[in-house]
Amino acid sequence: MGNEPKNMATPGSYATESVTSKDGTKIDYHRLGKGAGIVMLHGTMESGQSHTQLAEALSGAFTAYLPDRRVRSLGFPFVKDYNIQKEVEDLDALLAKTDSHNIFGVSSGGIACLQAALLLQTIRKAAVYEPPLSLSRSYAAATLKRFDGEMAGGKVAAALITAMKGAEMGPKSMKLMPRPMSECFTNGQIQKQDKESKEGDFSMHRAAVTLHYDLLLVDDMSEMLESFRAVSADVLLLGGSESSAYLRSSLDSLEMLPHVRRAEFPGLDHGGSSDLSPFNRRGEPPIGGKGTQAVLYALKCWKTVFCGQSEECVATSESSVGIHFHA
Repeated sequence: MGNEPKNMATPGSYATESVTSKDGTKIDYHRLGKGAGIVMLHGTMESGQSHTQLAEALSGAFTAYLPDRRVRSLGFPFVKDYNIQKEVEDLDALLAKTDSHNIFGVSSGGIACLQAALLLQTIRKAAVYEPPLSLSRSYAAATLKRFDGEMAGGKVAAALITAMKGAEMGPKSMKLMPRPMSECFTNGQIQKQDKESKEGDFSMHRAAVTLHYDLLLVDDMSEMLESFRAVSADVLLLGGSESSAYLRSSLDSLEMLPHVRRAEFPGLDHGGSSDLSPFNRRGEPPIGGKGTQAVLYALKCWKTVFCGQSEECVATSESSVGIHFHA
């Protein structure tokens, strides 16, 4: 989110590669670690490197593949034929190339993961962090329409505020500001970042353009929860206790999946799984000083689900770290 933060990876610790999707689109990705493959799809206003800390924490047991999702990488042109099926095809191509069967997705990336798990039999285990699936179609469509209109008029700050309010995201202080004040503040932040950004940075300007696709995906998939009843893969639902009610409602509804487990992280919000960045200040969770959120995810959730550890591991996670696993 915003300029990519300095991450935990050391120079040369990850490789940058690419795969060609069904329609010929080139998808770049980073490879990190050693072991069974896991493809990790980032969320809104993020890039493939936004989960480097989590990939680092998993690298002892997994080879993590971190793609820049379609139309979200630097230099990718605006396209009109973007849809959920394209996301599934991109993921399918990367899974096939890497012989991976595990996936992880955040926010809109979580929606793409669920749809892929529904359609692709190669996926055996999936974990999703707060996919926004419980918004009404009319609300999602109205947010997208206003956002697109403001972007077309060159009102980038206004568009970002529309997206933030529509998704019920952002700092509490921003939510309490009158809209003109929040737009003025955001515009100042954009100008400041434009002056400080280096070539290749994932800036607020660039992030704003990519928001169209995430809002479109949420709009297209709103009110589609019931379709996921047919997912046969093992699914781990993840979320933070401080996230918006509609995101927790999405996870509530997804507990109907046939093979599902759910974990909640006290004190974390929608950015809980991502690296620290200008748009994500929740990089270190207030959970007993047990280390970064990435290590918590890796040791207390991922290995339980993907490595088949015992129920005692879950009990240990709950007692020593405070993560709450739903029954």
